[in-house]
Amino acid sequence: MKKLLPLLLLFVIACKSKKHGADLLVKNARVYTVNNNFDTVNAFVVTGGKIVAVGKTDSLEKIYDARQVLDAGKKAIYPGFIDAHAHFYNYGIDLEQANLVGTTSWTAIVDSVLAFSKNNTDGWLIGRGWDQNHWAVKQFPNKSKLDSLFPARPVMLTRIDGHAAIVNQAALNIAGIKPGQTIAGGQIETVNGKLTGILVDNAVGLVKHKMPPPSDEQVQSAFTNAQSNCFAVGLTTVDDCGLDYQLLAPIKQLQNEGILKMRLYVMLADKPENYTYLIKHGIIKTSRLNVRAFKVYADGALGSRGACLLADYSDQKKWKGFLLSPEQHFKDVAKKIADNGFQMCTHAIGDSANRVMLKIYAGVLKGKNDKRWRIEHAQVLSPNDIELFGQNSIIPSVQPTHATSDMKWAIQRLGPKRIKSAYAYKQLLNQNGWVPLGTDFPVENINPMYTFYAAVARKDLKGWPNKGFQIENALSRQQALMGITIWAAKSNFEEKEKGSIEVGKYADFVMLNQDIMQINDTELPTVKVMKTYVNGEKVYEKN
Repeated sequence: MKKLLPLLLLFVIACKSKKHGADLLVKNARVYTVNNNFDTVNAFVVTGGKIVAVGKTDSLEKIYDARQVLDAGKKAIYPGFIDAHAHFYNYGIDLEQANLVGTTSWTAIVDSVLAFSKNNTDGWLIGRGWDQNHWAVKQFPNKSKLDSLFPARPVMLTRIDGHAAIVNQAALNIAGIKPGQTIAGGQIETVNGKLTGILVDNAVGLVKHKMPPPSDEQVQSAFTNAQSNCFAVGLTTVDDCGLDYQLLAPIKQLQNEGILKMRLYVMLADKPENYTYLIKHGIIKTSRLNVRAFKVYADGALGSRGACLLADYSDQKKWKGFLLSPEQHFKDVAKKIADNGFQMCTHAIGDSANRVMLKIYAGVLKGKNDKRWRIEHAQVLSPNDIELFGQNSIIPSVQPTHATSDMKWAIQRLGPKRIKSAYAYKQLLNQNGWVPLGTDFPVENINPMYTFYAAVARKDLKGWPNKGFQIENALSRQQALMGITIWAAKSNFEEKEKGSIEVGKYADFVMLNQDIMQINDTELPTVKVMKTYVNGEKVYEKN
């Protein structure tokens, strides 16, 4: 017996030594891999920030000796969520400003700004989030109350869509704006020879460019605060649409220091200096940063009547909105972007803006291709133009919560005929067989569960309308999940490294408290993230 014990010990050691070392074993889960077969498994293994094995718990436990084990207790796990269209940095900046989202009247907004000013006594008063469509009187406000309360302190309050703002006289004076002044691609509202303080689209920039830039500390706080909130809702990659190249340096520094762990797909803004920078440096690609695209604005927003329509607004005769730049500008930048091998991503809301951009794209792309040029929002379309997406492999990048936020008033803007080919996500998906989904936060809430819910149920958070808004354009749950994972990754040329739980991909994943593929529609908005992992590292855990 004494001789047998050492032999048994050696046998155990030998068996144990055959196991492969690993950093993390995730087991006893319902794992939606979102691979080509949409397989579900119950375990996977992570080493060096990447997934090295996917399969069954008992099999993987026999093969791998992991330093950490996550027993999911039968909870559902999904690939890390990707927001294919957002404003990550600006969202972080907005967190330090007056929050006007959900205010129900101009009086409520003024009260909010006044309260905010008492705790923020220096510099400009800045806020964002008002929406006159949610007020009893659905009209743009007037600056007179702001002038009386803040005669010397400049105030800028941006509409929820970012395409309009109201400013006080002090801000107008700083910008040198006069009654009757005009600007291409924008509006400076003047009534009875007096400025109302309302600025739309390009006019907003006249004041914004006079505002002092954020400090280095504010920039860092914007990124880290945005990151914390995004991890808490399961986002592991965010497409930040329309940054200036100067912000790439702090992004790289924060990522290199391990402070900014969020993966970012950055689209540079449509500015000469940004083109010069990226053409000089070429595509910038690291494990957490990808810069290869440009964000271009064709028109404004439907809510502020800046979207460019083919026919008059139904609720404002002799008004069709406008393009933000001449068509020749869009043709010139399309050629520049194509010649240098970059991706073009164009904001287009109205059917006229979409038609202009689709035809410019078609002239450059010339049929089927893998350039993955995107139309951001693709919100209102002429039925005759939808096929241009498929004919030229143009990717519609859409935000399902725009449909459920706009549905109560959009029909007033468009009328019963045009509304039928607006927010047409299923028709758009059918063009290329895939569609990336996003939120456009801070225009909408950052929560991808709201995106998922709006895509499949086409209802607001109160469950209205009962049968769903234009439910024929709803997506299936599988399509919606792919839209916030693998299809979003594909829209960024990143489908080989993220977007699914497969061997060789980054270990970005999310555990939820309920299975969104199984529960009732009504429960979807209440689903919470339990844990978020990026690169195999836990970056969020629900308390």
